[in-house]
Amino acid sequence: MASVAFPITRRYLIVKRALDVILILLALPLIVPILLACSVAVWLDSPGPINYVQERAGRHGTPFRMYKFRTMVVNAVEMKEQLRHLSIVPAPDFKIPNDPRITRVGRILRQTSLDELPQILNVLRGEMSLVGPRPTSFMPASYLLWHTERLEVPPGITGLWQIKGRNAATFDERLRLDIAYIDRMSLGLDLWIIFQTVKSVFRRLGA
Repeated sequence: MASVAFPITRRYLIVKRALDVILILLALPLIVPILLACSVAVWLDSPGPINYVQERAGRHGTPFRMYKFRTMVVNAVEMKEQLRHLSIVPAPDFKIPNDPRITRVGRILRQTSLDELPQILNVLRGEMSLVGPRPTSFMPASYLLWHTERLEVPPGITGLWQIKGRNAATFDERLRLDIAYIDRMSLGLDLWIIFQTVKSVFRRLGA
């Protein structure tokens, strides 16, 4: 693994973990009604499960099952292979304008980032943190050596690139923001990113 500038101590990770759990428990009165409303909206909008579960790479590349609200039709994986030639970003990423696989409610959930809300379960289980690099859907075997620095810390629901580089097109561009976070990571930075994320979500909800 590549070395990191910030000394990631056991004490820091314990405090970071405690902060994650405390913030989630404090926010539960707000989070639970939103979870229920989103669940009903997904269920009514299109046939299929409410949640989408996918294996992702966690800290040190350890795989885990990550939860999201389902934002696509149930045959989205099969359609992806048929649409791959339309992708506007380099592999292993995949993105096409006006993706036909995304449902009506799914588009709103993605625009507001509410599709990520079920990941609080991953945080409570210790597989993720509130703040950190986003876990990738492709495993570390496809990483370049310098990419592996992002695996030194727990993956997060939100991070620096979500608030500063949301439209970054490539994995490498997003990764540079992840590494910038790792090099500067602190509880103060985590709280600032959480605040900016919440502010951004409410701004999109009011748009």
